[in-house]
Amino acid sequence: MKIQENKTFEQLKVGDAAQLTRLCTVDDLYAFASASGDHNPLHLATYDGDGDGLAEAVAPALWPAGLVAAVLGNYMPGAGTQTRRADLAFHLPVLAGEELTAFVAVEEKRDDGDLLCSAEVRRVVDNALVLSGTVQVTPPSTHMEFDSVEVPGLIVQRHRHFDALLEKARPLEPMPTAVVAPEEPNSLSGALLGHANHIISPILVGNPDKIAAAGAELGADLSGIEIVEARSHGIAAHRAVDLVVDGRAQTLMKGYLHTDELLHAVLRREKGLRTGRRLSHVFVMDVPGMSRPIMVTDAAVNIAPDLETKADIVQNAIHLAHSLGIEQPKVGVLSAVETINPHMPSSVDAALLSKMAERGQITGGLVDGPLAMDNAVDLNAARTKGITSEVAGAADILVAPNIEAGNMVAKQLTFISHAEAAGVVIGAVVPIILTSRSDDDASRLASCAVAALHAHANKGKIHG
Repeated sequence: MKIQENKTFEQLKVGDAAQLTRLCTVDDLYAFASASGDHNPLHLATYDGDGDGLAEAVAPALWPAGLVAAVLGNYMPGAGTQTRRADLAFHLPVLAGEELTAFVAVEEKRDDGDLLCSAEVRRVVDNALVLSGTVQVTPPSTHMEFDSVEVPGLIVQRHRHFDALLEKARPLEPMPTAVVAPEEPNSLSGALLGHANHIISPILVGNPDKIAAAGAELGADLSGIEIVEARSHGIAAHRAVDLVVDGRAQTLMKGYLHTDELLHAVLRREKGLRTGRRLSHVFVMDVPGMSRPIMVTDAAVNIAPDLETKADIVQNAIHLAHSLGIEQPKVGVLSAVETINPHMPSSVDAALLSKMAERGQITGGLVDGPLAMDNAVDLNAARTKGITSEVAGAADILVAPNIEAGNMVAKQLTFISHAEAAGVVIGAVVPIILTSRSDDDASRLASCAVAALHAHANKGKIHG
């Protein structure tokens, strides 16, 4: 923020005025709650704070009052101003999403060197009066100028992109989901969480005794949930695939078995779930501070994909992005550099994938590469490198050169950048929910939502 030069008592006169305009955001209210300790649920977007059935996100009264303080401290009188007294009336509530203008004017220069200022805050859209009153301040005694004042940036650690996916999934019919070997608490709890949120309708396939024991450990009531008996993991995987083939399930969910054992059943030649494309894993990641969800592929299935497999990986991710409401996803194919280096195969593959998209061999999205991580996701980095591209700096999908790189990117975003990650396998007739024992409830629920949205969007289609 640029801060103008301040004004001393002698430099000010009655009638001098200043103002600023600011949008009230949901993140502002979370930041205010964290800083002030006021956790009244009325002020937070995910809670119904007054029992009327709606989540209000009403700003605390001191939030618009803070705009008055910002005018006084930043503009008039400016740096060095101290507030002595405030007499304010609050006329209308402020809601997240409303834009406000705060006005301050000098009404009186007092003999003791203080100023009495009038204050108003009004909504921009209709000029409605939100706050009015007076503020007594002591102006600075020394005239100063500042080019800028550095304030550390704040990122509110919430996952609004996943919140939006859940809101999109909840009104839909719960997706029938065959859960394979949910025979310990972690694997069972993800299915039950999706069921409790009306996103999936689980069919539990595995050892009934072990499933019951896991439910008892969780304190969960499994009555009303169908259990299909399978005394080994291999049999459970095949019976779950049978449920899909028979039309009883439209998604699969991995439980307490090895991924290879589940995929072996999915890819069986007789009555399997092949589509003609390679299976690939996609992490849909909600990174605090990012304006969009980020998809990372492939971090769990294809170890060292060749060019043909990478083309399928890209196409699978594009189809998933469509299901999540991204009409023309931007795909950044990653390498360590943003120029083609014949000694770096990932850069060559990236360039070829980009050309394949130009020629219509990959459809539905914009594909560009090679791109380094920085210029794939950060527009300033892309501009600094002189990259002209619709994808650079704005990628929705990051395609890793191999499983190690993909896994490192996803884990870094999760454990350093505090992202939540939903994991699904795409490329079969139905999506496959993959959760880890280290996943928290938010990741498990988001994985169910991503798979359910993809399944709903692709009923009757055979591209996974």
